[in-house]
Amino acid sequence: MTASVNDATETIGLLNLDFTVIDIDSDNMSLGSENLLEVMPGASAVKRKGNDSGTHSSNHNSVKHSNGDAHQRNNISQKNSQEKGKNTKNSALLKERASLVLWRKPFKTLQYFFKEVFVLLYRLSVNISQHRIALFSTLLVVIAIVVLSNVSGPHQDALGKIKIQAWWCVYWLGLGVLSSIGLGTGLHTFVLYLGPHIAAVTLAAYECGSLNFPEPPYPDKIVCAASVDPSWSVTVWNILRKVRVEAMMWGAGTALGELPPYFMARAARLSGSNSDDEFQELEALEKAQKKNKPLSRIDRLKLYTEKLVKKAGFFGILACASIPNPLFDLAGITCGHFLIPFWTFFGATLIGKAIIKMSIQTVFVIIAFNETLIDRFISFIAKVPVISEYLTLILTQFLSEQKEKFHGGSKSKVESKSILAVGLEMVVVTMVIFFLVSIINSLAQDHHKRIHKSPSGKRKSKD
Repeated sequence: MTASVNDATETIGLLNLDFTVIDIDSDNMSLGSENLLEVMPGASAVKRKGNDSGTHSSNHNSVKHSNGDAHQRNNISQKNSQEKGKNTKNSALLKERASLVLWRKPFKTLQYFFKEVFVLLYRLSVNISQHRIALFSTLLVVIAIVVLSNVSGPHQDALGKIKIQAWWCVYWLGLGVLSSIGLGTGLHTFVLYLGPHIAAVTLAAYECGSLNFPEPPYPDKIVCAASVDPSWSVTVWNILRKVRVEAMMWGAGTALGELPPYFMARAARLSGSNSDDEFQELEALEKAQKKNKPLSRIDRLKLYTEKLVKKAGFFGILACASIPNPLFDLAGITCGHFLIPFWTFFGATLIGKAIIKMSIQTVFVIIAFNETLIDRFISFIAKVPVISEYLTLILTQFLSEQKEKFHGGSKSKVESKSILAVGLEMVVVTMVIFFLVSIINSLAQDHHKRIHKSPSGKRKSKD
């Protein structure tokens, strides 16, 4: 009983102590709390633990944030290092590719050239095999032509004329392709072949007084007709009519020669591989223009051509194709990269090059080689000091030989060659050799690009 009373007394004392400590008001809140903590050591320990936990959490967040910044900086540094390494590698590849020319690395250049030719022939055979109906139809037409050519009958005269005209068209079509193929390395066949042909027809027209040249030997050889046909009197329009087939076929050939850059850029865009070097150059010029860096006139013209084609579409392509434009390859690359429809590109190119551009160039040659301007040119040459007599003699001799040919001159005179004719032949041979060397170098560099291109690298483009 006594123990129970003692326990109750201790309990009441503890309760009084607790209520004494907790009995606080708003004025002595801090004091009550401090007294409570002093009286209750467990609570003080809890407070210290809470403070330590908050400090630890703050330190942990700070360390975590610091680690995140360091990780981000490491990622940026690694990305910059990778980009720098990639740029260094690309620069090395471009330098190696530029060195693949016959006069620097002849054996390696020829090796890459023959490999690229083999790849192109293989792809061509695969593409042809995929169009079996067209291949079968072509073979039937060829077989029919061969059979008809070897069977005698009244059809032989008409067939002979068709064959001559067809080969004549194929000849000028091929020269047109050679003129524009190879991204600027093409053979300038207008200066070497079509221009002289138009000039010869013009000179013969003024010499003969008519354009009704006997066929044959025209167009292989120009000879004056025995009688003058009034419907073929000498006018600019009639001369233009006389050479329209040659001019239009040559222009159509130049339009066909613009297709490889278009298809290459289009295939690169659809496959997601790296763009051609020419489009990379355009991207670099755009960046330089945005940074207000000075650009040359050629670079500004390249950017203007690209913008015109992208914004104006068909009519922009038509405008670029209708004038002598050495940068038209960029138009084809731009159209291919931005997936402009084939018939939009080729239709505008064909109309511009085969009709508009060729009409302008042909009229220019016709006007330049009329008798009045030639006489004025010879009079001007005669005023040149020191060499005037020599140059006048060469030009006069060349013109007289041409006129003699028109009238069917003697064989000895026709076969004799002046110094000017020999010089022109040497120029033609030199340009043909340069063209062949350029084609070899270009195909070798294309093969180098093929084996080093990245299949997964997508180029940025602005649609």
